[in-house]
Amino acid sequence: MFARSIFSSYYRLLTGAALALAVFALTGCNEKAAEVAAPGRPVLVATVHYEAESPERSFVGTIKPRIETDMGFRVPGKIEKRMVEVGQTVDVGQPLATLDEVDLKLQAEQAVAEFTAATGVLAQAGAAEQRAKDLRVKGWTTDAQMDTSRAAADEARARLNRAERSVELTKNSLSYATLVADTRGVVTATLVDPGQVVASGQTAIRVARFAEKEAVVAIPETLVGRAKEGVATVTLWSDADKKYAAKLREVAPSADPATRTYLAKFSLPEAGDKVSLGMTATLTLSDPATERVARLPLSALFSQGSDPSLYIVGDSGEVVLKPITVKSYESNSVVITGGVPEGAKVVALGVQKLDPAQKVRVVSSLSF
Repeated sequence: MFARSIFSSYYRLLTGAALALAVFALTGCNEKAAEVAAPGRPVLVATVHYEAESPERSFVGTIKPRIETDMGFRVPGKIEKRMVEVGQTVDVGQPLATLDEVDLKLQAEQAVAEFTAATGVLAQAGAAEQRAKDLRVKGWTTDAQMDTSRAAADEARARLNRAERSVELTKNSLSYATLVADTRGVVTATLVDPGQVVASGQTAIRVARFAEKEAVVAIPETLVGRAKEGVATVTLWSDADKKYAAKLREVAPSADPATRTYLAKFSLPEAGDKVSLGMTATLTLSDPATERVARLPLSALFSQGSDPSLYIVGDSGEVVLKPITVKSYESNSVVITGGVPEGAKVVALGVQKLDPAQKVRVVSSLSF
């Protein structure tokens, strides 16, 4: 009986110890699991991006021809026919409009008649001069008569020369009755209609040349210097993926009195047929190749008596403190030139409380 009591007490003691051991083991496992599952410290990050110190500036412009010619007749007259319309492409030598040639033909015929008459007068005066020379050799005429014959012959020659020039001028005037294109281009305006009487030099057809196109934009006075020294590119609204190199050709000498901007013209040497006149374009101005910088929040800067540094967040949540090169400080940001690579993620807030041995968790916002 005594033995059974001792065995029962021993059994209860072993059972209690086993239960205690089991509870302790389970508690340890739960603590380890909780420790493994515990999330890292939540942090906000900023991505490092290097770019030109001065941001690019863009302006809306219009594609225009470098040369747009107002073409007109070189002689006055009445419009007989107009052979082109606005938007039509013309080639060199293509007729654009014609004048009524009736009066011009009459003038040409008159000049030919005067030339014929002058030819006859010269023949008569030349013969009289030759007879006077022959008689003077024989002593049958005076010096005065010889001089008169010579003067009449000289006048006849001059009249013939004038009549010949008149014939050439009337022929040219007759050819001017047809207005032709002197270059390949597109008609942008027609300012005359059949039946209209025009003066010499009056604008009849406006033609924009295809030789070179340019982008015309309005530049504020603060950026005129960048327009002259910077790099310019042009993109079309109809094809934003294609960039065209642009070169400043001309800047207005004075600002527009209403907008206080300067009209600038940028030539587009690479523009092809896809770049049509009148298209809307975006001109982008950037500084020449200079030192590239990155702007980061001022709160991301860590400095405790040492060089300025940034905490870089790794892929696994670890943080590494990296010294940086600071170029300048702004009101809410720091401008750096190196020390951290492009695309690196740096802690943007609460860097003074970070422990390099502690892992972090990137979040989009912090809530308290």
